[in-house]
Amino acid sequence: MNILMIYPEYPDTYWSFSHALRFISKKVAVPPLGLLTISAMLPKNWNKKLIDMNMDKLKTVDLLWADYVFISAMHIQKESVDIVVKRCLAHQKKMVAGGPLFTQDYQNYPMIDHFVLNEAEITLPLFLKALENHEKLDKVYETKEFADLTQTPVPDYHLLSMKKYASMNLQVSRGCPYSCDFCEITTLLGHKVRMKDTQQIINELQALYDLNWRGAVSVVDDNFIGNRKQIKSELLPAMHNWMQAHKYPFVFNAQTSINIADDDILIKMMRDVGFKSIFIGIETVVEESLAECDKVQNRDRDLLQSVKKIQHNGMQVSGGFIVGFDNDQTNVFQRQIDFIQQSGIVAAMVGLLNAPKNTKLYERMKEENRLMLESSGNNTDFSMNFTPKMNKGDLLEGYNNIIKNIYSIKPFYKRIRQFLINFNATDMPSKRPEFSYILAFFKTIIIIGIYHRGWREYWKLLFWTLRKRPKLFMEAITFIVYGYHFRMVYGISR
Repeated sequence: MNILMIYPEYPDTYWSFSHALRFISKKVAVPPLGLLTISAMLPKNWNKKLIDMNMDKLKTVDLLWADYVFISAMHIQKESVDIVVKRCLAHQKKMVAGGPLFTQDYQNYPMIDHFVLNEAEITLPLFLKALENHEKLDKVYETKEFADLTQTPVPDYHLLSMKKYASMNLQVSRGCPYSCDFCEITTLLGHKVRMKDTQQIINELQALYDLNWRGAVSVVDDNFIGNRKQIKSELLPAMHNWMQAHKYPFVFNAQTSINIADDDILIKMMRDVGFKSIFIGIETVVEESLAECDKVQNRDRDLLQSVKKIQHNGMQVSGGFIVGFDNDQTNVFQRQIDFIQQSGIVAAMVGLLNAPKNTKLYERMKEENRLMLESSGNNTDFSMNFTPKMNKGDLLEGYNNIIKNIYSIKPFYKRIRQFLINFNATDMPSKRPEFSYILAFFKTIIIIGIYHRGWREYWKLLFWTLRKRPKLFMEAITFIVYGYHFRMVYGISR
C-alpha cells in the first residue's frame, strides 16, 4: 500500500516566519508533527511519503504513485486544502482527511472519501482494521473519548528533509486545565492534561539525535506546565540527565501559562534542561476583559512584573495579545502598546478577537445574533467573525495603530533594548554558533544594515549591544530578523 501524506501550504502570516527563515537558509519553521505521528501508526510494510507543501511542490507523479492520500490541516490552510482536493479528484485518488480543520468542518468537504477525526490513536485503528479486512469503509470515524497518550508511537521523523526546517517538534501532553472562552482546545482535547510517559519523550529525543538533528526543538503542547507535578518530578529531571549525557544538543521552546512566574523552581528546572523561550497568552491588560473571557490564570496579578521575572530568570517571553473584547474601551490600544513596549516582549502577536467553532464565545455570539461568518483561522489578518461591541471602525483603526506602533523600526528596536536589559543570560554550556547563523548575520548587514530604510537604527542597536550586553549579541541579531519579518508581513516600511 502506497500512502502519500500531504500537508497543505500556509499563507504568509506572523507565524510562518517566512521572511526570517531566508536569513538562515531554511524553508519552514516546523514540520507537520501530526502526519509524522499518523505515519508511525500505519502498518510497517506500507510505503509512506510526505509532501510538506510549505517547502515542496505536489507533483503529479507523487499523486499517481499513491493508493491513498492522507491530508491533515488547520483552518488557516483552507485555501491550499482546496487545491489539494481538486488535484486528487482530477486523478481519482481516494482521500483520507483529519486534523483540526476537518474535525470541526468535515461537512464542508463531501468530496473527500473518508474522515479520521478527533484523536487518531482511537479513530485510525478503526479505519485501518476495516481496510485490512476488506470491509466496507465508513465515511466518518469519530469519537468523544480521549486518547491514552502512552500508546502514541515515536513520530516518523525519518520522513523529513530535516535540513530544510528551522526546528523539530514534539508533543508531551494534550488538554488544558483552563477554559478561556475563545479557545477550542478544551472542547477538542479536554480539561484533563494527558501526558506521554517520560520514557516516550526520551525516546523521541533520542530519535531526533540519532537522525543527527541539532538545534531547536519546539514543544507543541497548548500548556506545557498543565500537569506541573509530573513535569517537575519526572519529565524535567529525566530530560536534564539525557541532555547532560548528550552534551546539550537541543534548545527548547514551549507554550505555558503566565503562572509559571510563580514557580521559581520550575523556571530553573526548565532553564537547566535547555528551555530558552516560552510563549504566553497575555491577551489583555484590561482586568474586566480577562474576567469576560474567563482567563483566570491571568487575573489579579501584575502581568508586567510576571513577564520581567521570567526574563530575569533566563527565559525569553513571546506573547499573545487580543483586542475586541466587549469590555474593551478606546484606551485599550494605547494600554496594550505601553505594556508591550515596557515588557520587552519582542515577538508580540496582537490579534483581533475571533470566535472559533466549538468555543463558549462562539455559542454566546450565536445566541446574541452577533455571529457573521466562520473564523479565518488567522488572528492577524484584520478580520473578525462577529459584530464587536466597540464601533468596528474604531476597533480596526486602534488595532492598526497597535501594529504600527510596536513593529515600526524605532519602537521595535527600542523594545529589543528593553528585553536585553530585562534578560539575565544563564550559564548554559556555550557552543559555537552554527555556520548558517554566522551567514545570517552577514545577510542582515547587507539586507537590513545597508539597503533597508532602518539601517541607522540597526547599527545603533548593534553597537549598543556590543557595549552594554555583548553576551546577547546573537539574541539581538535574531530579534532584528524577526522584526524584518513582521514588517514585511504587515507591510510596514519604516
